[in-house]
Amino acid sequence: MNLIIIGAGIMGTTLATLAKEMDPDLEITILERLDGPGAGNSSAFWNAGTGHEANCELNYTPVDEEVISVEKALKIHAQFNVAKQFWAHLIETGAIKDPKTFINQTKHCTIVSESAIEELRIRFREMSAHHFFEHMRYSEDFDEIKSWIPYVMEERPRSQKMAATVVETGTDVNFGALTEQMAAHAVNDLGVRIEYGTHVKRVHKSPTGRWIVEAVSKGTPVQHKADVLFVGAGGGAFPLLKKSHLPFRNRFAGFPVGGRFLQTPISEEQAGQYRAKTYGKAKVGAPPMSVPHLDLRVVNGKHYLLFGPFASFKPRLERDRGFFDYVSSIRLHDIPSLLNVAMEHFPLVKYLVSETFKGEKSMLDELDDFAPGLSKKFDWKPVQAGQRVQIIKDGDLQMGTEILVSRDKTYGTLLGASPGASVSPEVMLRCLEHLLPSVFSSEAARKKKKEIFPEDDLNTLTNQPERYREIRDAVNNQLGINQPGA
Repeated sequence: MNLIIIGAGIMGTTLATLAKEMDPDLEITILERLDGPGAGNSSAFWNAGTGHEANCELNYTPVDEEVISVEKALKIHAQFNVAKQFWAHLIETGAIKDPKTFINQTKHCTIVSESAIEELRIRFREMSAHHFFEHMRYSEDFDEIKSWIPYVMEERPRSQKMAATVVETGTDVNFGALTEQMAAHAVNDLGVRIEYGTHVKRVHKSPTGRWIVEAVSKGTPVQHKADVLFVGAGGGAFPLLKKSHLPFRNRFAGFPVGGRFLQTPISEEQAGQYRAKTYGKAKVGAPPMSVPHLDLRVVNGKHYLLFGPFASFKPRLERDRGFFDYVSSIRLHDIPSLLNVAMEHFPLVKYLVSETFKGEKSMLDELDDFAPGLSKKFDWKPVQAGQRVQIIKDGDLQMGTEILVSRDKTYGTLLGASPGASVSPEVMLRCLEHLLPSVFSSEAARKKKKEIFPEDDLNTLTNQPERYREIRDAVNNQLGINQPGA
């Protein structure tokens, strides 16, 4: 059986690695439009690099009539724990030599001003009662918060009432470096084939039941045949789904959202002073991915600060693809859904358009609102981030990710965005279970799965504290993540 994967980003590369580890007899080919693995939204500065485990993101704990829901946070945290098991396995087997090449311990903090203190206080109470967040700390003391995140507090008036939480075991993840090393392992050790510079134009099913993949490789038309096809091409998954003739294709459309950050290089000493990712509260009408945050980034051994994101509306599927690609992906039946989103979410559309034209001075002013005086401390420059395409499903705009698998289990795709890369091993494991259930039929495969994922059941991790702590401590040890005071 042969499996073709479209896209050599974090998702496609993870799926190829998992599938080949489970079933070495699978013939796997990855077709990638760019010239290397992880060069799109997985690359280091095309995303914020937060190891999303719901420690600090307020949008993962929504408030409904003053009641805070933690269910989404619990699920994401459990998924990230499964992801860390996979990455620890790559370290343990020598597929990746040094965890610091892609993952580094970084405090995860949330900070709010006086109007949201009660919300943060209740959030802390609800979350810290669960074993996932038992080490979370809360403070309204100016000096204690300053000791956690000095750059956010140094020039802030002491009269300004603030509250913050901190989790010391958060992470900064370079998903580009992780993808590159996984791809090298998949090709050199597992026998996966990757064809770069191959732009897939159309996929359709032949009368024999196989998928025909029509592509252009370095200017030459090529054709591939697949028993099973997975499309993990970011925003590029939408037009391919539309051309697939699958029954559920008409239920989905794409809503593109771009972004920018302010970036500055800092020294290792300065990074030691501020080893944190600090999330605030999103503006009214802003999409969840626009929650302001000030992040330490570690990329290729160098240190940077990133602030943003500043959202933008650009009608394109991927950052380096044009307007025509997006327009040509729209079908007549998509237009009512797009109009419905534009009307129902007009404040969001208005916000995105206004953000698109925001200049550098306004961006620096927002930085100073978040961290007073910081715009003058470093030499900040705007940088373009990746392009996301959010899901419109049955006319409604949805945040998050969704796996789609055809009824005959020959076509799978992944739509949507955050928490995306952070939970890619857990998401791709579930995709593999749905798309290729036969992979797990042998005793050898089930043993291999247990070797890679000692505990992949989210309910077990969520409801059995001792089992969770056992797994957490083991994988953290492999990945170089230390619990302070432990």
